Amino acid sequence: MPDFVNVTYGQTGASQKQDGMGMRAMQARAYAERGSQFLLVKAPPASGKSRALMFVGLDKLQNQGVRKVIVAVPERSIGSSFRSTKLTDHGFYRDSVVEEEWNLCTAGGDAGKVGKFQAFMDSTAQVLVCTHATLRFAYDKIGPASFANCLLAVDEFHHASADADSRLGEVVRGLLADGRAHIVAMTGSYFRGDSIPVLRPEDEERFTRVSYTYYEQLNGYKYLKTLGIGYHFYRGRYLDAIIDVLDPSKKTIIHIPSVNAAESTKEKYEEVDRILDHLGEVVLTDPLTGLHQIRHKSGKMLKVADLVEDDEKTRNRVMETLRNIKDRDDVDIIIALGMAKEGFDWTFCEHALTVGYRGSLTEIIQIIGRATRDSPGKSHAQFTNLISEPDASAENVADAVNNMLKAIAASLLMEQVLAPNFKFKTRPSDDNIDGGVKIVDIDYTNSETTVAIKGFAEPSTPRVRQILESDLVDLTASVMQDDRVLRAAMNPDEIPSEVVTQVYVPKVIETKYPDLSAQEVEEVRQHVVANAAFKASSSGGLPELNNNLIKMADKFVNVKDLDIDLIDSINPFQLAYEIMSKSVDADVLVRIHGAITARRIQMTEEEAVALYPRIKSFNETHNREPSLVSQNPMERRLAEALEWLRNKKRERIRTQQAS
Repeated sequence: MPDFVNVTYGQTGASQKQDGMGMRAMQARAYAERGSQFLLVKAPPASGKSRALMFVGLDKLQNQGVRKVIVAVPERSIGSSFRSTKLTDHGFYRDSVVEEEWNLCTAGGDAGKVGKFQAFMDSTAQVLVCTHATLRFAYDKIGPASFANCLLAVDEFHHASADADSRLGEVVRGLLADGRAHIVAMTGSYFRGDSIPVLRPEDEERFTRVSYTYYEQLNGYKYLKTLGIGYHFYRGRYLDAIIDVLDPSKKTIIHIPSVNAAESTKEKYEEVDRILDHLGEVVLTDPLTGLHQIRHKSGKMLKVADLVEDDEKTRNRVMETLRNIKDRDDVDIIIALGMAKEGFDWTFCEHALTVGYRGSLTEIIQIIGRATRDSPGKSHAQFTNLISEPDASAENVADAVNNMLKAIAASLLMEQVLAPNFKFKTRPSDDNIDGGVKIVDIDYTNSETTVAIKGFAEPSTPRVRQILESDLVDLTASVMQDDRVLRAAMNPDEIPSEVVTQVYVPKVIETKYPDLSAQEVEEVRQHVVANAAFKASSSGGLPELNNNLIKMADKFVNVKDLDIDLIDSINPFQLAYEIMSKSVDADVLVRIHGAITARRIQMTEEEAVALYPRIKSFNETHNREPSLVSQNPMERRLAEALEWLRNKKRERIRTQQAS
C-alpha cells in the first residue's frame, strides 16, 4: 500500500536502551529534573512516560518529603500502565507498589470512588491510581489544601485546558495557586490544534519542561524503520472501500466512524459485521477471550477483537484479553469506535486504520501512537485515513491535506501548532441513502477556505448562525479597532491576553448585539477570536495585534505560514483518488523544526554573529550541533542562533531568486 508520508529512522536503539538504573532515554531526562515541584513531560506514546512517573514519584516519596502520589488517567483501561512494577530488577533502588485497594480504575461509578479517594488521603497508604473524573469529583469535595505535600501526576495532560470551564484545568490551577502540592503533567499531545492552550502562559512558566520528540523516539528504536501516513478518498460507502486498505496480514486497529459522523451508516453493529465478512468466515467467538475467530480465504485463522460491542460484560472480557497480550499471535485485528486511541498499549500493532476525517491533531497523534511501539518483526508502522471524496477541486483538497501534513509533522516534533480544521462537502451520493449533501470535516466555499478551530461550539441558534455568516468580518474589524483591545495590544505586559479574549471581546459583541444571550455571545466570541487570528496571520496585516490578542507568539505556529510543499502526486483509488506526499525523512523533520523555531526566535544580528564562534566550538567539542530541545539554556541559545542564521540565509537566497 503506498504511503502519504514516509519517514525513515536511524535504528540506533538509543531510545530503548536502559541505563544502570533501568531508565530509557526519555525517562532519564525526566528523572534528571525530579527535584522540580512542577514538572511538565512532553513525550510521544511508547516513550515510557508511565515508568518515568514511577521513578520521579518514588524519589519524591523517599527523598523529597512528599507523603502521597496520586496518579490520574483519562480512562479506566489506562490505569493498568501504573500497576505495581519490580523496578529493582533493573537497577532502581525501590519498587513501585500499588495496592489493589487503592487502584480505583475498576468497574463502577465515580460516586463510591470519591469516598475511597477521601479514605486514601486519611490513610497511611502512599500511592493511588484513579481516573480524571474521580480526581475532579474528589477535588470538589476536599479542596486544594488536602493535597499539600502530595504529588499529583496527571497522565494525558492535554485533557486539561486553560479554558475557565475546564474542570481538570481548574484542579491544576487550584493546586498551583495553593502552592503546596507537587505536580507532574505528562502528555504526548501538548498541542491542541485549537486556540485554547493547555496551560495559561503564566502557569506554564512555573513548570520545568522536559521534551522528547517523536523523531528522537523513533530514531532510537531497534526494529521500527519507517512510519507511513496515507490519505485515501473514496466514493460510495466506506464499507466497500475499506477492503482495499485493510491488509489482514498486518496487525491492525480499525477505528470505525462515530455514529454522528458523515461516513457512518448509523448501524455500528452492521458495520462491524461487514468488516468481519470482508476478513473471511466467522468460525466462532471464543467464550474465554471474547475474540472472534475468522478463517481468511488464505486459510489463516484471524483473531479479531470487537470493542464496538456495548454489552459491558462482553467488552470487559475482550479488554482483559487485550491487557494480557504476551505474544504476537494472541490477536490480529482490533475494531474500535471511541476506545483504543490513547494510552492503549499493543506493541505488535503495525497499522492504525481510521475511517472519517480526523480534524483533531491530538486524536491523530494518539492514533498514530498506537502503531509506533518498537517490536521484533515490525519494521514499518502505518496510519491510514479513509475519507469520503470531497466535492472540491483536487488542488484545494491537496492544499488542505498538505497543511494537515505540516501540522502532523510539527506535532510529532512536540511543537504547538494552530491548524485549520478544513471542511469539505461530500459528493451528493456518497455514504448517503437519500442523496443529500452532508458536511464532513473539510469545507471550501466558492474556492475560498472556511477555517474553523477545533473545539468551537456549533451555532446553537439561527441568530448566531446569521451573525457568523454575514457579520463576522465587520464584527472582527470592530473588535480590532476597539480602544480597549488596542490599548491591550500596546501593553501586553500589563493587560493579560485572557482579559482581551474573555472580557473585552465579549463587551464589543454585547454592545453590538444586545439581544444575544450569554451562550450566544460566547459562541460568537470564539469565532471572532479565531477569525482575528487567521486574518491577521494570513494577510500580513496587524500581525502584532494578532499575537497580543491571542498570546500565541511563542506558543503556536500557524501551519499555513510554513512554506513547505509536501505533496508529490494524486493517484487513482477506487473511483476517487489518494494523495501522495514526497518522502519526509530526518532532514525534512529537522527543517520543519527549524522553520517553526525560527518564527519564535527573538535575536539580533549582532548576537547571532557573536555566538557563531561558540557554535563552531560546540560542534568540534561534541561532534554535533547544539540542540533546540536541550535542557541547557546556553546550548538552546546557540541552537537558536544557528537556526536564526540559517533562516536569514534562506531569506537572502529567496530574495536573490525573486530579483
